[in-house]
Amino acid sequence: MVAPSLSDFLPADPPARTHVAGVGVSQLTLARARDLIVGVRGCLRRGYVCLATAHGVVEAGRDPALRRAFNGSWLTTPDGMPLVWLSPAGVERVYGPDLMLAVCDAGRASGLTHYFFGGGEGVAGELAARLQGKFPGLQVAGCCTPPYRPMTTAELAAWRAEVARVRPDVIWVGLGTPKQELFMAEQWRTLDAGVLIGVGAAFDFHSGRVAQAPRWIRGAGFEWLFRLVTEPRRLGARYLLNNPAFILAVLAQRTGLKKYPAEF
Repeated sequence: MVAPSLSDFLPADPPARTHVAGVGVSQLTLARARDLIVGVRGCLRRGYVCLATAHGVVEAGRDPALRRAFNGSWLTTPDGMPLVWLSPAGVERVYGPDLMLAVCDAGRASGLTHYFFGGGEGVAGELAARLQGKFPGLQVAGCCTPPYRPMTTAELAAWRAEVARVRPDVIWVGLGTPKQELFMAEQWRTLDAGVLIGVGAAFDFHSGRVAQAPRWIRGAGFEWLFRLVTEPRRLGARYLLNNPAFILAVLAQRTGLKKYPAEF
């Protein structure tokens, strides 16, 4: 028996991608991404969705497995404003927290079902409850707070069995980059679910655990500075090292000083 390939699962004609330092970033608007995801209602194993940021692109340059995860996705959205600026005209920021709200809202009309996997202790359940309060009629199939360490074979088997029982259309994954991308790339073919979406900090923002930057700061491309000021110990190294590394990587690509493979 021939093993199924990615094309056996995914819808035809995925969006074109912009090559950014080895990562293919899907050319999308928020509305288009929302509609594609809502369209998986009743489907199984449509793939996974990554949310690309400057941090993620830099980490992908250091880790070939992460680069393959970004490039093997159904969609890799421009979550960070620098990736929007590097994309063709008409591309919009498809920001994880906004995408979650848009899909939860629009999916109610078709009965889209949601599963929340990730976050700290109690976060997934709190997130689900808040979203149900915000969007009456939102259908939640389940929640899971995985251990911080890698799941054991037995734990994974039990979780797959639970997913097979409830068969959610969307599994929201909040493990942070690069953990969530690697997890989704490894697991999506084994799960009886529609699509996995790695949204990282959206779990903390929408559960109320962490303050979100005002919209005008997010639109100006300075959300990283807001998060750095509010969580300097946790995020200092990420932004102070990876932001300059991203700029250098893009300059190297644009000037031809470095050739990045286009694996998408």
